[in-house]
Amino acid sequence: MKKQEVAKNVKDYTNGYPVWQPWMKESYKILIPDMLPWHFAIIERLLRGEGYDVEVLKNDSRAVIDEGLKHVHNDTCYPCLCTVGQYIDALKSGKYDVDHVAVLMSQSGGGCRASNYIPLIRKALHAEFPQVPVLSLNFSGLEKDSSFPIGAKLMLKLVFAIFYGDAIMWCYNQTKPYEAEAGASDAVRDAAMDLVTLRFERGGWMRYKKVIKKIVSLFAAVKRTGEKKVKVGIVGEIYVKYSALGNNHLEDFLLSESCEPVVPVLMDYVLYCVVNNINDGRLYGKKSPFITVNKLLYSVLHRIQKNIIKIFKKGGFEPIHDFEHLRACADKVLNQGVKMGEGWLIPAEMAALAETGTENIVCAQPFGCLPNHIAGKGAIRTLKNMYKNENIVAVDYDPSATKVNQENRIKLMLATARENLNG
Repeated sequence: MKKQEVAKNVKDYTNGYPVWQPWMKESYKILIPDMLPWHFAIIERLLRGEGYDVEVLKNDSRAVIDEGLKHVHNDTCYPCLCTVGQYIDALKSGKYDVDHVAVLMSQSGGGCRASNYIPLIRKALHAEFPQVPVLSLNFSGLEKDSSFPIGAKLMLKLVFAIFYGDAIMWCYNQTKPYEAEAGASDAVRDAAMDLVTLRFERGGWMRYKKVIKKIVSLFAAVKRTGEKKVKVGIVGEIYVKYSALGNNHLEDFLLSESCEPVVPVLMDYVLYCVVNNINDGRLYGKKSPFITVNKLLYSVLHRIQKNIIKIFKKGGFEPIHDFEHLRACADKVLNQGVKMGEGWLIPAEMAALAETGTENIVCAQPFGCLPNHIAGKGAIRTLKNMYKNENIVAVDYDPSATKVNQENRIKLMLATARENLNG
């Protein structure tokens, strides 16, 4: 047997853990946790187009949490527990050839435990599935031996996938609560997802103005009842803000309560990370090509965002927040040097929501997320003093918190919200 043929059947190990090899792309399935249902559905199709066999996990039973508790120290933050539990539960399901499976996890590289998920996931998998390699999706130089390979073109595609996922999520949430025909918004959402996927497959994916206009026009065509409903913003740690597993299907619950969920877009978090790098240069006197690149990147992304805002306005939708407005809102509450976790972005989003007519807010707080508790819950009193009608409830998400208690807390907030709406 030739050397290269032998190599294809041997896994490299670092510190006792298997490392992803390029040849695995041909025969391995990559499992992705379901953190961002809108965006990951697009990215799943995008990566399949790049030749990767990927699957976004949808298992979200109590067994997922129990597996997380078995394999992760109970002082570790709740999003990590959910992610590990989802991996282990899926691998135990019998659906996958565990000798030809890898798992993928993103890393922001900031001062959050999320940057340390990879070692925790490796240790958890090692207990029952030591042959499964862990891949890191990051842009900060972490886990160099196990980084998911991303070229410039794929990185650019991922950026536009975020913009398109944001647009679909934003339009859907403004349409679903008011649809005159049940299921119409879901059908349009599926059509919009197919539209974006075809753009990536057949070309034209960089013509974002045309794509966003089409997405907006699809949702604008849905007939609405015209009734007035309570608008509820969702802010907090990024996982529980977006993940149905992490927040016990919070958006579905708000819809069932005849509310309009208002979920800030993911690109805000991307811009937040970029701006933090720029702020480091300003606050600490750093001068480097890295900061220059971040300034250029920010100017490009922000320009695209402003163009998208114009399209939303013309299409009759409440526009997403201009990120410069978010920064100005942050300055009223918290210094932009507070960047651990979601840092200054949380109070900035709460202030921006209040200023744009969404005064009722759920601040989703996972167990173990210290930055979220400080920058989220810690800023609530200041925000209520600034905006007299702001109605904020902080909801804890952890393995022992019951869905009933969480929803009861939100219902108390909604009772006040309905009084304000009708008063």
